[in-house]
Amino acid sequence: MPENILIAIAWPYANAEIHVGNITGSHLPGDIVARYHRLKGNKVLMVSGTDSHGTPVTLAADKEGKPVEEVYKKYHNGFLELFQGFGITYDLFTTTHTENHFKVSQAIFLALMRNGYLFKQTSKQWYSPAAKRFLPDRYVEGTCYLCGFEGARSDQCDNCGNVLEPEKLLNPRAKTGDGALELRETEHFYLDLSKLEPEVKKFLKERAAHMRETVLGESLGKIEAEGLKPRPITRDLDWGIPVPVDEPGWEGKKLYVWFEAVIGYLSAAIEWAQVSGQKDAWREWWANPRARQFYFIGKDNIFFHTSLWPAQLMGAGSAFMQIFAGEETPLTLPFDVPANQFMNLEGKKISGSRNWAVWGRDALTRYDADALRYYLTVNMPEAKDSDWDWAEFVARNNNELVATWGNLANRMLSFAYKHWEGHVPAVDENALRPADLELLAAIENGFHTVGAEYEAVHLRSAVAETMKLATAVNQYLDLNAPWSAVKTDKDSAALTVFTALKAIDSLKVLFSPVLPFTAEKLHTFLGYETPLFGEQYIEEIHDALGTHNGLRYRPVEGVQWKPSQLKPGQKLKQPSPLFKKLDESIVEEERARLGK
Repeated sequence: MPENILIAIAWPYANAEIHVGNITGSHLPGDIVARYHRLKGNKVLMVSGTDSHGTPVTLAADKEGKPVEEVYKKYHNGFLELFQGFGITYDLFTTTHTENHFKVSQAIFLALMRNGYLFKQTSKQWYSPAAKRFLPDRYVEGTCYLCGFEGARSDQCDNCGNVLEPEKLLNPRAKTGDGALELRETEHFYLDLSKLEPEVKKFLKERAAHMRETVLGESLGKIEAEGLKPRPITRDLDWGIPVPVDEPGWEGKKLYVWFEAVIGYLSAAIEWAQVSGQKDAWREWWANPRARQFYFIGKDNIFFHTSLWPAQLMGAGSAFMQIFAGEETPLTLPFDVPANQFMNLEGKKISGSRNWAVWGRDALTRYDADALRYYLTVNMPEAKDSDWDWAEFVARNNNELVATWGNLANRMLSFAYKHWEGHVPAVDENALRPADLELLAAIENGFHTVGAEYEAVHLRSAVAETMKLATAVNQYLDLNAPWSAVKTDKDSAALTVFTALKAIDSLKVLFSPVLPFTAEKLHTFLGYETPLFGEQYIEEIHDALGTHNGLRYRPVEGVQWKPSQLKPGQKLKQPSPLFKKLDESIVEEERARLGK
């Protein structure tokens, strides 16, 4: 029976281009897992969007001297172009600046209030007398009072990863240069996480069987060491979602972005259902205890997704469904949070401000998407930080994609096309020899072994195991040498070629979550009419807060995660190489671009 699989991917801030570290950190692994489950015939919903309300966005707008809405839409449209180019198949990539997201976020707030998890408290926040306003936490930086890092934000330290109390920040300064800062009192709503701590700990321990040690250790470790403490969920801001209370003094306050951005996973599913003409379909992933939810994020967001977000969902509970949907059903909790570590670049931390980065859209102007996807997968920082190295990128492309897999597919298709008049050899499958059957059995077993790696979100292992199987096919061909046998025993050569093509056909499917563009191309060469994957497109979405573009995906129905269905005598199409060999000169050319 098909499963309901939610693929929820971290929402990028609309303040900068996306680089390879962002892609391999969340967008690409999410897409690979989504593609695998679609091939299995599962009901997949993959969502994310542009975080339009975060203070990095308003900082970017201040810097550019433009309205926030104009700036967020500029970056948002760039993200859509990038994801189409990389083949990141969102069922909906939207934005937090929609009426739908406002309503869903406010409903979560009201549900938490109804259930007794919110309280008001006066606290101190940094205020700029020069600017005559309270400053958002990311507008203020200083020295972390826990680890001594000098570039800490007032709400979180990127060095030690701890959530900070803004008033304890040492040597605070405004990133906008608004002069001396003062601590002034202001009233806000707090989420009483301490009440939810026992449930969150229980939830994490129940997920221990499949969560990564790096994720579970950090999450439980922080709770055991510090406990879950109340956190403010409103802020004095001009841009964002209004606090849904009808009381004087709250007009100039908004929902805190850490609180409302994660609600986007839920609101995006609801928006997808609306624009797809299936108003209630989102419930299949959000009011279904059997649905599996996967959250793809970077390591700096682990605690938010394993502890704070589940706490919001538990606290809102069936009250949200009653407020928003008129029924009392608890919200589905995350199944797994397979957070990746960071990718560095040529031995240094990626830095957009210093242009020490490989930018996604720029890379696509010089390299094919599958070559980039492959390297980002085999080098994915699943358990520890990894490093993008241009020399390794070229070597992996030439030695693995081109030499091991690409040449195997191209030479056998070309050979069959030439010697069997554009068809798969019309052999009697009952005549296959023990060595033929042994190879096909090994490849067929790959649907279990490789599939298990995709299931567990061990993507590096999945692609490595598939490449080993491709090597086994090359070894089989070296032993059987059909290019020689075709001259003396064409029937024997036909059995070898048929076996190799069956193996290649299966390998195409095993590789396809990582290499979708070339897999689709190979699928066509092999004579199939129905595609492996569906159609990706940009759709204009009309909303009360303004029109925005959304990235949509229309899937192919049916199970395709299965061994080769290739038939003897099947008509082939004229093949061509799947991958391009790269000249080693590009290594220094690319390194010369860095930091400029």
